[in-house]
Amino acid sequence: MFTDMVGYAALAQRDDKLALELLEEHRRLLREIFPRFNGTEIKTIGDAFLIEFNSALEAAQCAIEIQRTLAKRNHDVTAVRRIELKIGIHIGDVVHRGGDVYGDGVNIASRIEALAGAGGICVSMDVERQIRNTLEARFEKLAPTELKNISVAMDLFRIVLPWEQRSAIVTRSVAGSGPSGRKLAGIALLLLLLIGIAWWWTTQSPRASPSPAAPSAVHAADQKSIAVLPFVDMSQAKDQEYFCDGISEEILDALAKVQGLRVVARTSSFSFKGKNADVGEIAQKLNVQNVLEGSLRREGNRVRITAQLVDAHNGFHVWSDTFERELQGVFAVQDEITRSIVDALKIKLAVAPPARAPQNTAAYDLYLQGLYLSNKSDEENLRKSLNLLQRALDKDPTLSRAWVGIAKAWFWLADAYVKPLEAYQAVESAAAKALELNENDADAHAYLSEAKRVLHWDWKTAERELQRAVEIDSNSATAHLMFTNHRVCSGDLAGGQMELDEAERLDPLSPITSDHKAMLFLYSDRLDDAVGAAKRTLTLDPNYNYVEPTLARIYREQGKLDDALALYLKAQQGAHEPNAGLAIAYARLGRITEAQRMLQQLIDKANRGYVAGEQIASVFVALDNRDEAFRWLNRAVDEHSGNPIATYRELHPLYSDSRFPLLLRRMGIDPTKVVGRQNTQ
Repeated sequence: MFTDMVGYAALAQRDDKLALELLEEHRRLLREIFPRFNGTEIKTIGDAFLIEFNSALEAAQCAIEIQRTLAKRNHDVTAVRRIELKIGIHIGDVVHRGGDVYGDGVNIASRIEALAGAGGICVSMDVERQIRNTLEARFEKLAPTELKNISVAMDLFRIVLPWEQRSAIVTRSVAGSGPSGRKLAGIALLLLLLIGIAWWWTTQSPRASPSPAAPSAVHAADQKSIAVLPFVDMSQAKDQEYFCDGISEEILDALAKVQGLRVVARTSSFSFKGKNADVGEIAQKLNVQNVLEGSLRREGNRVRITAQLVDAHNGFHVWSDTFERELQGVFAVQDEITRSIVDALKIKLAVAPPARAPQNTAAYDLYLQGLYLSNKSDEENLRKSLNLLQRALDKDPTLSRAWVGIAKAWFWLADAYVKPLEAYQAVESAAAKALELNENDADAHAYLSEAKRVLHWDWKTAERELQRAVEIDSNSATAHLMFTNHRVCSGDLAGGQMELDEAERLDPLSPITSDHKAMLFLYSDRLDDAVGAAKRTLTLDPNYNYVEPTLARIYREQGKLDDALALYLKAQQGAHEPNAGLAIAYARLGRITEAQRMLQQLIDKANRGYVAGEQIASVFVALDNRDEAFRWLNRAVDEHSGNPIATYRELHPLYSDSRFPLLLRRMGIDPTKVVGRQNTQ
């Protein structure tokens, strides 16, 4: 069973706080209902649930109870506070893997849900056959429906809910026989006619204009804007996800370099992967006019790619095509798709892309596998990506993007898993090699910038590299996010906010960008705004956690120590690692023994591996030991921590100490930007 909230995306754009409140209420209500029908929650996907049941009957009964509960709840609330769901149910074999479920049964259920309508339940014919004699409900058969990426049209049914049947009876009695019935029916027809005329006038008249009170997100989108969705794997073995993602990402990168075209970043486009969202909803959430979607089938050395460009404003296909090639022809297909989109959107290329040199297909396949794993966040997959990318280079030393992938993997390993001096030297080396092969690679310039800043405290060269990255690719959310980090680390919070706004515009559904926003609000002492941003991050990715849970950190700084502690302890259940934020929370709660015990664990870990020195320094500040705090801060500078030490809120008590400006100067940071700003607040 798939469930999905109706209108959540639009509400989130209008009133993020209310949207989060209703999302949490909806989750609480549904989670109370699922166990009563033996439903197992597999996962949430934003505002959607995926649930597994032991029988079709229990699934249908659960769906009816959900809609009954929400109908009662919605009866006494204003329209803006209504919670409405679409529910789809299908029966079929599924595969359990890593806490998730896969298979056609899951895919079909997700496609069916979109057809249910607000407050409705849609089921497949297989489900209807199993429950029609046992469920006390009426079924309406829908027209045979072709579902996306499902080869055969399906017979679907809508469950007519009891309160819907009562509404129908009332309507028939009002428009029934007799003088009063005919009179009311006549009034109703007249009203419908007037409404129809009004609708025609507002939509057809050249004098009509949209209401400023309710602008359409799609209409507001730049016509020269596009989101590239991950292509769907249609291969027999369903083992080409990395290849589909890689081809999609390569096309996205090529389009991002086209002047005059705004391209939404990978993180946001790929957030719809595996979800049942129509093109209009996607365009609204990403604020784009056009969406590229497609599928890929790979059998042996043969590849079949189908792609279509859809205008989200009217749902029409602007362009579509199917390509069948041998594997070595896939590079030409990428170029052809890119050119076709540029032509379809009537964009004039400032510079024609250079002709591709013949490429090694085995190396390219390894590169795509490495690229796929480089987008994971755990150490194991990042190291696997390094191995695959190096193997790609062994086969083709001219594959510059493989060097960029290596720089990217080392960048994400730095600070969290690997000492910065070790990791950033690898970042610098890989980015430099990528630029030797292709100077016009924006990502390579961005990663090189970070290496220049962290390894050498060379702020001017780092900034020039970022400026070059944005010059090459103004659509690079990566470059703008790194520019944010560059400015924040130097103490320039206002400049960081400007760059972050641009990164968010290009990558609106990125949990990383959202987390940066929460942290920037925290550093700027805008704690209420920080809470809102941190909560939004968790709606984008409920499991997002980097070093410590950001929401817990903000609650701690607000003085909500019990709330912070609860979140820290929950995170500890999965991590089983000492955490500086938790130690600070213990210290502020007066639980000094527990704080000191965790501090010692952090020191032991730092001595046998790596913990950023500023984290340990922050705990010493909370324990009112300034000398030890400065000793660890100097160690952080010696080890070239890549984190924004200059703006750590936990270090504010040290700003009045004469040792703090000296520390900043060692990093090449102007102390007046930091200490002076604090003194004026």
